[in-house]
Amino acid sequence: METKNIGLRGIEVADTKISNIDGDKGRLIYRGFDILDLIENSTFEETAYLLLYNNLPTKPQLDEFNTKLIEARYIPKQMQKNMGNWRRDADPMDMLQAFVSALAGYYDEEFANKEASYDKAINLIAKVPTIIASWQRIRNGLEIVDPDSSLSHAANFLYMMTGEKPDQEVEKIFDLCLILHADHTFNASTFTARQVASTRAHMYSASSAAIGALSGELHGGANTEVMKMLLEISELDKVEGWIKEKMTAGDKIMGMGHAVYRTYDPRAQVLKKLSRKLAEKNNEKWFDITEKVETATITEMKLQKDRDIYPNVDLYSASIYYMLKIPMDLNTPIFAISRVAGWAAHIIEEKFAEAAPKTALYRPKAVYVGKYCGPEGCEYKTLDLRK
Repeated sequence: METKNIGLRGIEVADTKISNIDGDKGRLIYRGFDILDLIENSTFEETAYLLLYNNLPTKPQLDEFNTKLIEARYIPKQMQKNMGNWRRDADPMDMLQAFVSALAGYYDEEFANKEASYDKAINLIAKVPTIIASWQRIRNGLEIVDPDSSLSHAANFLYMMTGEKPDQEVEKIFDLCLILHADHTFNASTFTARQVASTRAHMYSASSAAIGALSGELHGGANTEVMKMLLEISELDKVEGWIKEKMTAGDKIMGMGHAVYRTYDPRAQVLKKLSRKLAEKNNEKWFDITEKVETATITEMKLQKDRDIYPNVDLYSASIYYMLKIPMDLNTPIFAISRVAGWAAHIIEEKFAEAAPKTALYRPKAVYVGKYCGPEGCEYKTLDLRK
């Protein structure tokens, strides 16, 4: 009998201390702290420290962590030179996956101890933004902008990408986006990272695999699809008709609905406010169109299927990045700038779990539904006897 393909939904595969989702109440927790509390009080650097080390840092600990991140921002010049050999229209996620994997050729792989893995985690968190910004400059025929040690993680990326230092409001908005995207339990990319780490592969390999998983439009690529939708709709008065036509045809509305949340995604609550703020600052229409997409989809879902649906993290992040003048094909790489902190934490937990460590690699069971010729299997016939 063919089994229903449920994508491991609801299947518990491992313990974790890193993050937790309450889908019914719409809560996301990082190491015991509500994401909405972190948004009000924290920074991405502090949040990354929390994810890695299980505690908020003291002032000296945060200073040391920031110093290490800043020192690790540079990537090898040879790597940047190699980027110049790529097609200028290559997918940025393919580039990112390749060069994160390539880091293993420039830096020692971690030894079999936890402390060395933290150093690799810092190296990854620091270098992923530089890889992306370098590619953005190279593919546009521009001079590479070196990191600025005086800038925060968020501001430094925007500076390396554009050559201009962002104002404080833009820096803060982008920093909050990074906090919101830093971890989300066993999503597709994080599970991929842990599955690869379970083989005892090194951190660069596990993170590269996670980037591959993130690239798909049903995962990290969804916010790019949202922006394509907004551009296609283009005008506020076209939203309701567009949504009704698509949903009547059975099409999915990108940015709406979630596999875990049964109410409003808490990240979407924050991003909605940030999108509104940017739209007012820049006098742009994209927040209004996005909000209308939300309400029209909720209405149509109720009318057509008598079900509730809510925005996910992608709906409002798309317009935010667009209004920040970030190219659409960099939306998913920017997701990785943040999520690499969560991946690294999960990779370390997978390898060095202190409570009930897992000693076996992931090896789920499949239900075979293919050809069956009998208990002894199919009879092999030579090529001349096949019809």
